[in-house]
Amino acid sequence: MDHIDQELLNILQAGLELVPQPFQVIAEKLGIEENEVLERTKKLKGDSIRQLSAIFDTRTLGYKSSLVAAKIPEDRLDQAAQVINQHPGVTHNYKRNHDFNLWFTIAVPPNSKLGLEKTVDLLGKLAGVDVIRLMPTLKLYKIGVQLDMTGKEDATKAKAKPQYTEADRQNAVKEITDFDIAVIRQLQKDLPIVSRPFDGWAEDLGVATEELLSAGKQMIEKKQMRRFSAVLNHRKAGFRFNGMGVWAVPEDKTDEVGYEMAAFKAVSHCYLRPTYPDWPYTIFTMVHGRTYEECEEILQAIEDETGIKERATLYSTKEYKKTRVSYFTPEMEVWEGKVIEEGFYV
Repeated sequence: MDHIDQELLNILQAGLELVPQPFQVIAEKLGIEENEVLERTKKLKGDSIRQLSAIFDTRTLGYKSSLVAAKIPEDRLDQAAQVINQHPGVTHNYKRNHDFNLWFTIAVPPNSKLGLEKTVDLLGKLAGVDVIRLMPTLKLYKIGVQLDMTGKEDATKAKAKPQYTEADRQNAVKEITDFDIAVIRQLQKDLPIVSRPFDGWAEDLGVATEELLSAGKQMIEKKQMRRFSAVLNHRKAGFRFNGMGVWAVPEDKTDEVGYEMAAFKAVSHCYLRPTYPDWPYTIFTMVHGRTYEECEEILQAIEDETGIKERATLYSTKEYKKTRVSYFTPEMEVWEGKVIEEGFYV
């Protein structure tokens, strides 16, 4: 991967402009031809790039979501993870180095018959977990992965204003029309890497390309879509380690410390989550590094700046699932119908 590929990946992560020829805009930024951008992106796709699509805010679209932690005997962990993965709303599922050894994210749609809590409870029973804990977001300090592919930044010092925070979520327009849903179904697809990638989607909708793009721009303005960008395959992009730093921050300092932690560019996610008698950690920060040592240096820098000493770092040791939520599609309804019909949940 040369320096042009690295700069290209940084641009694609930051976001594609919703214009008829987005790769031409990138070409102009890089000072190369559009065809070269297309060829380079095609080569990176399926390797460093996992997907190019819209990134919507789950809760703003009316979905209920949560991080979930579970304790499962080691000899049943792989089997339990596969059971949990069958739910279409489970998008990330990792083994981590802790007594709570399985961590997954789940979302359920507004029309869910079971709802979030009952769905998680059922998954715990089906998977045979010993303990399962809902860890929903109580406050969003930051969300937005932006890996520095150039290696020019000092990850322990680089700061930036978070792209999407609790204020954005609170100020977002929550009303979703039937046309919005049709647009979401298109924009959440993986973008074709061609000169005019949105034309086919617009044709499928029966609208002009400009109308589709205008609808997408409005969703960004309404804070329903965070951005339209690339999601990288972290390991193939060279970031082989991800550490979930969890911090026992006193209740009266969570906002102050949460936003301070979120300011680190190396932190991709920063949330306030609930505590339990066996879980004292209030703030979660996700960091990615090329090495274990890099992750530890970033977390140590956060500790040094905030003064919060009580923390743990949970590293993913196995990836069971990583995908995107597919919004307003029938898979979740089908899953719920099946488990109800088979009598797993009454």
